[in-house]
Amino acid sequence: MTGKDLRQLLIDKWGFSYDLQFRRTQGKVFLQVMWRYAEQASFPLSETDYQEHIDSIANYLHALGGAVQVQTFITETKERPRLGKAVSIPLDLGDRASEWIV
Repeated sequence: MTGKDLRQLLIDKWGFSYDLQFRRTQGKVFLQVMWRYAEQASFPLSETDYQEHIDSIANYLHALGGAVQVQTFITETKERPRLGKAVSIPLDLGDRASEWIV
């Protein structure tokens, strides 16, 4: 999955290019779909910066083996990002999870 594919997945599901962030909590890794999106006037990233950010997220997902998990979760979830509430996608990274736990 490329950054372009990931962005299109977000647009197809929710209609906007939402911000994505990795979070680690309680020994687990999540990809969070934040409530901010690139089409907002107040979005802090330029179009180029946003695309670079999404490309790096897609690269990490590919390297960690979590791309299919994310694609499946986004396709099947009924949740949607809203102000103050991100959609958290749990990533089962197996042995690779220890790389995120410091």
